[in-house]
Amino acid sequence: MASSAFEHVDVIVVGAGLSGIGMGYHLQTRCPGRSYVILEGRAAMGGTWDLFRYPGIRSDSDMHTLGFVFQPWTRAKAIADGPSIRAYIEETATTHGVDRQIRYGHHVKTAAWSTRDARWTVTATGPDQEPVTMTCNFLCMCSGYYDYAKAHSPEFAGAADFAGRIVHPQFWPEDLDYAGRRVVVIGSGATAVTLVPELAKRAAHVTMLQRSPTYVVSRPAEDGVANWLRAHLPGKLAYGLTRWKNVLWGIVFFRMARRQPEKIKQRILGMVRDHLGPDYDIATHFTPRYNPWDQRMCLVPDGDLFGAITTGRAAVETATIERFTPVGIRLASGKDLPADIIVTATGLELQLLSGVAFTLDGAPVDPAKTLHYKGMMYEGVPNMASVFGYTNASWTLKADLTAMYVCRLLNTMTRRGLRQATPRNDDPTMATEPFLDFSSGYVQRAAGKLPRQGTKKPWKLNQNYALDILALKYGSVDDNMVFTNPAPANTRVAA
Repeated sequence: MASSAFEHVDVIVVGAGLSGIGMGYHLQTRCPGRSYVILEGRAAMGGTWDLFRYPGIRSDSDMHTLGFVFQPWTRAKAIADGPSIRAYIEETATTHGVDRQIRYGHHVKTAAWSTRDARWTVTATGPDQEPVTMTCNFLCMCSGYYDYAKAHSPEFAGAADFAGRIVHPQFWPEDLDYAGRRVVVIGSGATAVTLVPELAKRAAHVTMLQRSPTYVVSRPAEDGVANWLRAHLPGKLAYGLTRWKNVLWGIVFFRMARRQPEKIKQRILGMVRDHLGPDYDIATHFTPRYNPWDQRMCLVPDGDLFGAITTGRAAVETATIERFTPVGIRLASGKDLPADIIVTATGLELQLLSGVAFTLDGAPVDPAKTLHYKGMMYEGVPNMASVFGYTNASWTLKADLTAMYVCRLLNTMTRRGLRQATPRNDDPTMATEPFLDFSSGYVQRAAGKLPRQGTKKPWKLNQNYALDILALKYGSVDDNMVFTNPAPANTRVAA
């Protein structure tokens, strides 16, 4: 589909990853009379799963909850590799015709709301860097939560002296040959625990160098119950049952972790000890300073990280870095770690709403100074929603619910003949809290860029799929939502 200046559609979706493809499906299914387009800055769909190409890239959630509610995951492995997830996204988009609505190479720069016209004017750069301008009645930001062009890369003293290669997983080079090489992976999060066992298959040795430990939990790569159900029941029923089994278990485990943190901590550490043996120093290398679920836990399928450690192909070093040297890394303790390749799995750079500059009737809007409404909209900002998944469960669970709510909002405006829906807080005494109750570094670094949540509904996040189903799929659309701006006479009602 070719773009033209000031082309108008009912809905613009920004981003063609899991969130954007899901949003497209729900729009065309629940709001079939509306036109929409998906603007994707990259040359392919898939979002995170197209960007990240480092060895071993895989999900850190089971695919029965990370998958779409409307498209059953049918492969045997529940903890899936990146190429399989990318293929699943592409298959979903093609099956439902969502792929025909995607315009690649369109990087959105600004979005300006006009109350008089009840529409957004969106500017972007096109595939050849030419300016593209479109208008829409409703804007859906499905662009994820981190900067695709920039990763978190701390400055390390002596980095210029290192004779080998320094690589960040977000920008993994295709020509990197690590076979027979000594590799140090700096980090302890999901990326690091994924990379280490995969690199250890071919590298001479891999060291995971962490400043502090993370909770690491082993889980079977295949869900035996899911595979049995799929073999004996219709596909959609089997998928739905497995999905709810995993959702409910996740909710129960999270609540237990918050109510009995010490008990859950000891259970997790006990499982690590079972894998690594009684003589391994889990107190140093696998016992975090925080409670379970104060940060996201790391999932390792079939204990692959532990297997790499017990075979001697990988090791964990918990220490601080003094500097890089020509032949490796010198720790603050004076110990030297030899390396031919250093991988800086040091995290993401959070970027809300893809860095788009928003204005309302000419006035700049800073989302960080707004209250977040139902985890998807912004106080005082009309006709705009964004997708942000759960921190304690799969991203797509919330993405599907957000899309369903957006469709309810659009259909409500149509029925009432009104073109504008704006979240408004009518309680000036309401206290606020951080948007994310997480101590992870990438969250804390970006705290000042994120909106606030309130202490009362609908301004307070549930972080609970079951509660959000009640609130977003079946709850009122009138709670602190102001519908205004009637359509002019003798015109078609648009969102």
